[in-house]
Amino acid sequence: MDQPLSERDLVEGCVRNDRIYQERLYRRFFPTMMQMCMRYASDRDEAMLIVNNGFLRVFKKIDTFAFKGSLEGWIRRLVFHSLSDYFKSQPKNVHFLLWEEWDSRKEDNPALPNLYLEDLMGMVDQLPPATKDVFYLYAIDGYTHAEIAEHLGMSEGTSKWHLHAARKRLKELIAQQNMNQFYVG
Repeated sequence: MDQPLSERDLVEGCVRNDRIYQERLYRRFFPTMMQMCMRYASDRDEAMLIVNNGFLRVFKKIDTFAFKGSLEGWIRRLVFHSLSDYFKSQPKNVHFLLWEEWDSRKEDNPALPNLYLEDLMGMVDQLPPATKDVFYLYAIDGYTHAEIAEHLGMSEGTSKWHLHAARKRLKELIAQQNMNQFYVG
């Protein structure tokens, strides 16, 4: 059983609770999920705990995967929920951002350590509907712009524009939050 399996075969095997298929799914998607969690975790052990909790969710909910969108995006969303739950349970660590490009730029923003996930998600909820949809699909669900364009019936360029607009507006909201903390505190 060393030949590559289709995503449908993997999912159907996991639905049957076949350990071989579960291992193959885990091995196929582990590197990507581990890389995502390492962006936010303080060390490899913490990231491994989060990834494994995420895969437990995946195996518990695998029967709900409807083959709409990518399997990787669906798994990414469940692992991200594990990541979110982990940091919610660790209040000293609830200062990660969902937007990897902000993280990679290493922008100095003193508001970020004081924001909680709920604050950030509240800001996301303030975005216009199409912009919010694109943001969720890209930043949280892990879809590509091509997949988002197909799913939402827009061009890839429009998807990229909405993502840019979301990031710009979220930066403004974070800056506003920072100013409010400065004047209130």
